[in-house]
Amino acid sequence: MTALTPQQMALVKATAPVFAEHGATITTHFYKRMFNAHPELKNLFNQTHQQSGSQPETLARAVYAYAANIDNLGVLGDAVAHIAHKHASLNIRPEHYPIVGRHLLGAVVDVLGDAVDQPTLDAWTVAYGQLAQILIGAEAKLYDAAPWSGLRPFKVIRKQVESAEITSFYLAPADGAPAGGFEPGQYVSVTRFVERLGVDQPRQYSLSDAPHGRWLRISVKRETGRDEVQPGHVSNLMHDGVEEGAIVHVSAPMGEFTLDRGKTTPVVLMSGGVGITPMVSMLATLLAARSERAVTFVHACRDARVHAFRDWLRRTAAEHPNLKHAVFYERVDASDRAGIDYDFEGRIDIGRIEEAVLLPDADYYLCGPVAFMREQRDALLARGVDEARIHTEIFGSGML
Repeated sequence: MTALTPQQMALVKATAPVFAEHGATITTHFYKRMFNAHPELKNLFNQTHQQSGSQPETLARAVYAYAANIDNLGVLGDAVAHIAHKHASLNIRPEHYPIVGRHLLGAVVDVLGDAVDQPTLDAWTVAYGQLAQILIGAEAKLYDAAPWSGLRPFKVIRKQVESAEITSFYLAPADGAPAGGFEPGQYVSVTRFVERLGVDQPRQYSLSDAPHGRWLRISVKRETGRDEVQPGHVSNLMHDGVEEGAIVHVSAPMGEFTLDRGKTTPVVLMSGGVGITPMVSMLATLLAARSERAVTFVHACRDARVHAFRDWLRRTAAEHPNLKHAVFYERVDASDRAGIDYDFEGRIDIGRIEEAVLLPDADYYLCGPVAFMREQRDALLARGVDEARIHTEIFGSGML
């Protein structure tokens, strides 16, 4: 790997603001350019995120962060880990990086034209090569540790409706071998052919049960989509087209948002909507290990109709004295039973549950919409919780 010279490093850092101003334009053009030359790569990318613009915007922010911190890459450690896990889940391999680099740098020239001189382009070329090697190295370690390589066929042995929006799929290896292990909080990619798009499409779903090797469970929310641009292609295919006995192809579990099973201190699990799925896995894992850790399970959803795992949580709390739980409904119907179906009306308000949530040396795991996680994180920080004890899961476009 060619090392950046001090002069090249300075050039990259000096031109980083270009990505703050023109980044989305560059990355949008990059994806169009790359897919025109290599249409087979559409199978690796969420085309809904392409159409909505979220993938190009995410890539632009990531490139800017890399360039702005080119002289202090240590601060990007968490971001690199997040990206590497996403890439490994999508089966991104070293041979993909030269293709990406060629078209990303080509897009920079196409968009900026004469504003990019040769020394600047040379500096960005070396910088991209450096980033590629960092990610390739991180991904190689994940592949080496994974229970299988690439996509593995699994058979749907059970399909269970959990709420009006969420359905669980129990997946057993099609060859009868063990399902393999994972860390609670991790996710897998599932691919389905989307006829409307003409390509396979990967989607990442959290594993929603304890690891035991017999099968894997994912719990999929039906995404109706806000418009024609984001129609929820794969989730609808899963709900309507995948029945018991069907074969689906699944990646090895990945993800750095995982329960620290080595600790004995309290655990607070806070979720919004479908963010409940990795929390169920974490709680089920603690219970299966007969952990004596104090656990508080806090969940928010719109109403009883969309409250997944409601009966399971109620039974589990009744059987385990070290588990406390609090459920918030934004909307309460006359038929909802206060104290049984839900505990509080409205959005999560930590001020109403401080005694159950603010525990000494607790670790806090947050999963749900970004705004939800930001709100809960800020509320915890305002009450003196150490930032290092707050862990969040953000599903979204990775960087390639």
